[in-house]
Amino acid sequence: MNAIHIDPARRVDAIHPHVFGGFAEHLGRCINGGIYDPDHPLADDRGLRSDVRQALMELRMPIMRYPGGNFVSGYRWRDGVGPREARPARHDLAWAALEPNTFGTNEFVDFCRDIGTEPYLVVNCGDGDMREAHDWVEYCNGRDDTALANLRRAHGWERSHDVKYWGLGNEVDGEWQIGAKQPQEYARVCKEFGKVMKWADPSIKLLASATCHWRSDLVERAQLIVEEASDLIDYMSIHWYVGNSLARGQQRDDDFNAYMAISELIEARLSGYAGLMRGLCLAHGLEPIPLAVDEWNVWYRAFRDQALEEHYNLEDALVVALQMNAFIRHADTVKMANLAQIVNVIAPILTSPTGLVRQSIFHPFRLYSQWARGDALDLHWEGETFDGGDYQGVRVLDVAGSLQGSRLGLFIVNRSLESSTVELKLSAGELSDLTCHVVNGPDIKTVNSEAEPELVTVRTATPASATHLELEPHSVTVVTGHLA
Repeated sequence: MNAIHIDPARRVDAIHPHVFGGFAEHLGRCINGGIYDPDHPLADDRGLRSDVRQALMELRMPIMRYPGGNFVSGYRWRDGVGPREARPARHDLAWAALEPNTFGTNEFVDFCRDIGTEPYLVVNCGDGDMREAHDWVEYCNGRDDTALANLRRAHGWERSHDVKYWGLGNEVDGEWQIGAKQPQEYARVCKEFGKVMKWADPSIKLLASATCHWRSDLVERAQLIVEEASDLIDYMSIHWYVGNSLARGQQRDDDFNAYMAISELIEARLSGYAGLMRGLCLAHGLEPIPLAVDEWNVWYRAFRDQALEEHYNLEDALVVALQMNAFIRHADTVKMANLAQIVNVIAPILTSPTGLVRQSIFHPFRLYSQWARGDALDLHWEGETFDGGDYQGVRVLDVAGSLQGSRLGLFIVNRSLESSTVELKLSAGELSDLTCHVVNGPDIKTVNSEAEPELVTVRTATPASATHLELEPHSVTVVTGHLA
């Protein structure tokens, strides 16, 4: 039998709401034809689809990254402000597409306010310069009688946008990036871009693009960023994508156990990078700089020729939950995470001319963003194990927990194709009013579609026992209740 040991005195840290953030890029149909679709019958007077708005509000994303992604390394923010009829169309080098620039900074900020999320902008550190970055901060946040603040006012936005979070480029360690940077080059970017941006608004928070490639120079990159710009950098940004079967056109074995064991790689990356930052900051007499996993998701079948419109199945939903469990368990170091992306492009929501589909990964994200509140619990769990890929002895259950006042949340992924029983063992107190919210479907390859939109969905049930739970095969179970 499996067992989860719950000690309410053992806390990791507060779970930051920003770990349930999102990401919108000018890529495929994420912005144009997704968020912004003025010709659609459900579009409002700003061109935003009301059904997309409703679905996004269900996800409760408290922060939204924009406008890229690879796209931002060739982006000129001035192209996307002012009268729409005067905005220039540009060829986007990152994704070999035509960008009309009909949706830009002001529209994005309004969209964020509309769905109750905080805007997080990324500046162009590819073919852009520090003056452009400084000017964007002043345009957005300026309150004085300056040319840039007045330009925003002339465009129709009298009040400052007060954009607090700013990223210093995207994936600068990747050779696919416009203006990719060597470690020393990028450390200087952090210093020089960072200081003029904070001179424009000292209250902003800056995120350094630390690693996405996970190759040998990640230690050097982190060290140089800390040495050059530790007084300016507020977060270290890291990226990853995981998948099963196909990876950007390369055939892989469709191995369910190996896919489920990807949790061990995620754990290693978070633990390793957090340890690296602790060591570097200790050496320089600094408080540890927190991590922002500001691009993460499952991505493997769809690439450019499919406009990255991934169709997710049930096993993908399990792996999304595994990643969110890791963020909760590492609540002391992971203070932001942004699901990439939100609509159509590797996204929980797929739109069509007639409606939209809440994909399989939509459901665990919605449950976690709703119930993972308060402090992360330092849980111990034990039970059956399995072997998958390069990993042996992996626990069948993957578990995280939260406690806010007396409100308990347990987040359990059953990675077995069979049902499992788990015993809840408390060091103190007792559980009451338990409810199980279960994400599941007929089998691990089940995909939601317009014809069958709820094959993978959430069912709610009251467990028969407060100490023993029956977990469905291949399922995500979010247990909520009170710990008195």
